Amino acid sequence: MRRPALFLAALLLPAGPLLAQAPAPPAPQVPAAQPPAAAAPAGDPVLARVDGVEIRESDLEAEIRRLPDELRNVPPQMLRPLLLDQIITQKAIVAAARAQRLDREPEVQARIRRAEEETLQQALLLREVQPLITEEALRARFTRDLASRPAEEEIRARHILVPTEAEARAALAEVRRPGADFAEVARRRSTGPGSREGGDLGFFKRGDMIPEFEQVAFTLASGEIAANPVRTQFGWHVIKVEERRPVPPPSFDDSREQLRQQAFEEGVNAAVERIRAAANVERLAGGEAPRAPTLLDGATPPPAQPRR
Repeated sequence: MRRPALFLAALLLPAGPLLAQAPAPPAPQVPAAQPPAAAAPAGDPVLARVDGVEIRESDLEAEIRRLPDELRNVPPQMLRPLLLDQIITQKAIVAAARAQRLDREPEVQARIRRAEEETLQQALLLREVQPLITEEALRARFTRDLASRPAEEEIRARHILVPTEAEARAALAEVRRPGADFAEVARRRSTGPGSREGGDLGFFKRGDMIPEFEQVAFTLASGEIAANPVRTQFGWHVIKVEERRPVPPPSFDDSREQLRQQAFEEGVNAAVERIRAAANVERLAGGEAPRAPTLLDGATPPPAQPRR
């Protein structure tokens, strides 16, 4: 791994935007005396002190756990000193900021409150959705939603794409001649994707192509050419299906991340709705929610009926 110190520094200390927004600091003041350090608990030794603030083994391990997987694979004899040095730098900066009483600046306090609130929100929502993304929960979701899904069909098709119907019909007549090579005609005539590959679009399933194209393509047998050109927003297509094959549903291992993402999003949305509904919300003047539009907006009342 090349230049790990610079990489870790850039990763762990993204201070640029913060410094750009920070107010001008007041004159430095003498920091308050620190109380004597307590003895380190057994198994959690003190690795360093910064202005009396201890950095323990547990602090270093917590930072290591926060690293992305690719950095956790750095040899410990290289990673630990770099990370400890980074923590020392951070603690020194925090100590200097407190010494200058920046933690009493209104803007800094507001940003600390926002960070605290965001952390609490994330912690609560993670606790709410955690049961939904366990291995057992994901397997149950797979069994319910995917395991019994029938095999899909996909086809491999070629096409010739031209701007006009006349050109498309000329190309269709040419590929229908005995001994004609569809791919060779596509290379000469087509202006669409895959023209250099003879118009080959590869395999695709329903929903992968625009509706007008796939509605015709999926009616064709292997080796069959559509009887008429198909018009789409891109032009006129002459379509040939080369091959059809069934595609079994994905396995649990293939679906795990998709299932996790779906369960996470649904769980977060449900938790937010439930928590919001249970909250005592009082809107005051100027804080009214915008009214959602309805089907009656802009409508006119029916004519009055004559009296009898």
